[in-house]
Amino acid sequence: MISHRVVAATTLAVSIWLGTNAQAQQSNLPLKIGVLADFASVYSDIGGQGNVEATKIAIEEFGGQMFGKPIELVTADALNKADVAATITRKWYEAENVDMIIDMPTSATALAGMEMSKQFEKIMIVTDAASSDITGKSCSPYTAHWTYDTYGNAHTVGSAIVKQGGDSWYFITADYLFGHSIERDTGDVVRAAGGRVVGSSKHPLNTADFSSFLLQAQASKAKIVGLANGGGDTINTIKQASEFGIVAGGQKLAGIVMFISDIHSLGLKMAQGLIITEAYYWDLNDRTRAFGKKFFDKMKRMPTMNQAATYSATLHYLNAVKAAGTRATKPVLAKMRETPVRDAFTDNGVLRKDGRMVHSMFLLEVKKPEESKAPWDYYKVLAEVPGEQVFRPMKDGGCQYVK
Repeated sequence: MISHRVVAATTLAVSIWLGTNAQAQQSNLPLKIGVLADFASVYSDIGGQGNVEATKIAIEEFGGQMFGKPIELVTADALNKADVAATITRKWYEAENVDMIIDMPTSATALAGMEMSKQFEKIMIVTDAASSDITGKSCSPYTAHWTYDTYGNAHTVGSAIVKQGGDSWYFITADYLFGHSIERDTGDVVRAAGGRVVGSSKHPLNTADFSSFLLQAQASKAKIVGLANGGGDTINTIKQASEFGIVAGGQKLAGIVMFISDIHSLGLKMAQGLIITEAYYWDLNDRTRAFGKKFFDKMKRMPTMNQAATYSATLHYLNAVKAAGTRATKPVLAKMRETPVRDAFTDNGVLRKDGRMVHSMFLLEVKKPEESKAPWDYYKVLAEVPGEQVFRPMKDGGCQYVK
């Protein structure tokens, strides 16, 4: 008879051999990055193909190779559906040897992808989705949240507007996690400052007709109509609000999450005077202008903060892999956390344990048409707000991985 000790020793030897063999096979594979984006719907302007090009710029700047092999890039459209995102991220991590996935266009797709990231213990970097739950109650030890979030935007734009006298709010809210998070986080800021939220209307994602929601906002008599939506939905809300005479009637619009692409679509005549917050603006300094020019040469438009963040996160990840000398998740994440983020997106970034990349945000006012001196010259900088004042303190987020 074969003893249990012999069987155990043989099993252990086989396990070690299989593990070593798998590692050897893994080390021979090219490093692979996946961009999971919205290419054709409401968020395609703020991310989409621009995020793919931003990733390519980062790979080119890095040198195009890792461990002697060309870095590979794969892309797919999440269709802004959580089940689609889960299916693609599972396939990429499990069957296609994708090492890192970036973008994630909505909070629902991000949370679905994060579950796959946890299951396969691989890195995900969220640069488009915004819910503060991503680094709060739904956090993951393998996810970084790079660009902005609903808590941070609420505490910059929302706080600034309340200080200017906007103390009664009505929200027009995208009816899923992202919109709910904006309304919740901004409402908290308004109430903490002594203001009040008088009501809200919920609309489906990618809505064409906002008339009923705008009529309810008008009837509320709130000083501020808070736009708890993004991308094409925000653009359509503002355009239709103009047709309904919302601003002419004395109410003001607050775009909590807005992008330079939104301003470009609206035009300065309609967007002038809006107070918004962004993490990046192409005309801040030499570094931002240099990246803006590279991006413009490819896309014929200036980058949004999400597109600049996708470039930043990709470059930071690649540098971390090189510094760690391995593609293994935990050593790479350790390098990402211990290395400051200094690039065209930010010169003061730090990746926290809960996954939040903390950096300055800028409070901006959209210029009047006569103030703009050149194409894409859209913003006046009102303030640079330090990251520790913008983003939720780690102890308050409820992330289970933070002791």
